[in-house]
Amino acid sequence: MRADAYELLGVQREADERELKRAFRKLARELHPDVNSHDPEAEEKFKTAADAYEVLNDPERRAIYDRYGWEGLESRAGAGPAGGGFGSFTDIFEAVFGGEAFGGGGGAGGPGPVHGGDVGVQVEITLHQAARGASVDVVYDSVAPCEHCRGNRAEPGTPIEACERCGGAGQLRAVSRTAFGQMVRSQVCPVCDGDGKVATTPCTECRGRGVRALRRELAVDVPAGIADEQRIRLSGHGHAGERGGPAGDLYVLVRVATDERFLRDGNDLVSVVDISAADAALGTSVTVETLEGEECVQVPVGTQPGTVVTLRGRGMPAVRRGRAPGDQRVVLNVVVPRNLDERQRQLMRELGESLTDENLREAQDESFFTKVKRALR
Repeated sequence: MRADAYELLGVQREADERELKRAFRKLARELHPDVNSHDPEAEEKFKTAADAYEVLNDPERRAIYDRYGWEGLESRAGAGPAGGGFGSFTDIFEAVFGGEAFGGGGGAGGPGPVHGGDVGVQVEITLHQAARGASVDVVYDSVAPCEHCRGNRAEPGTPIEACERCGGAGQLRAVSRTAFGQMVRSQVCPVCDGDGKVATTPCTECRGRGVRALRRELAVDVPAGIADEQRIRLSGHGHAGERGGPAGDLYVLVRVATDERFLRDGNDLVSVVDISAADAALGTSVTVETLEGEECVQVPVGTQPGTVVTLRGRGMPAVRRGRAPGDQRVVLNVVVPRNLDERQRQLMRELGESLTDENLREAQDESFFTKVKRALR
């Protein structure tokens, strides 16, 4: 069963002509056989994507496809993909090579600047660092221009000449005739790698590549309030570009280590304090850990299990300026005593026998849903 044309291009069913062309050009760069000569299935993948684009880019055939699918197209003469499955040759070659695909003249000039690749790295910080912000050193490998030859591939002081293979154009072109007319196929010159120039004496440090793999160390400022698995983007700190293109970016994935004292809920922090049933009934004060240190919290008389005491502003700061920090919610966990000795059992019996409806009225007056909410909280 053939794959859905919209899924092949990665677009929504309501995509317009511009979105279709943008999606197809992206796929053409990735799948074209000239770019993926190492992949034996590249040609078939490219043809499949081109077929999908040909159908969806034609309003009449797209309407038939939307209603009847691929079978509907095949049952109507001339409604299927044209060009033997290759799609629009003009769009294909323009997407891959940036020049004209038809005619006798061909495109102008060699390939332009190429943007450098991005680099990803991961760091781990504590919850306290996430709350206060921190400067973290990251170490990563990236491709950088050779400092010895300044990226021109030649040993300093030696000449750079026009490439004899491509005549300084940076591209090799082959003209052939097809059923669609004269077609010009272009590819980057393998001798000069598209520069159009060749160093007579290659750089001894980078062996004529113009770039070197370097290990870099960088101090990254982690903003206060950052959450686990958020990324920080540092522009221009990735791999170096080619032919004057800009460098890629560095993406730092921040992992916030688990802190056994707190559970994070957005910008709020949740902590739990155990209190005895006697303290819950009589009221007391307990010490609670916060990011700022210990703080004394009053436990009201008759506190019920699951009661929450909120400490305003004791949570995580907001990453965006102007927003209030989160709170710390302290859950009071009333612990029912266990492993009682005989004396303690006797006291508990006496306490139970002495309790009246007046002692239990507050809990009894709660609605069913209030009790369930408090139990699940």
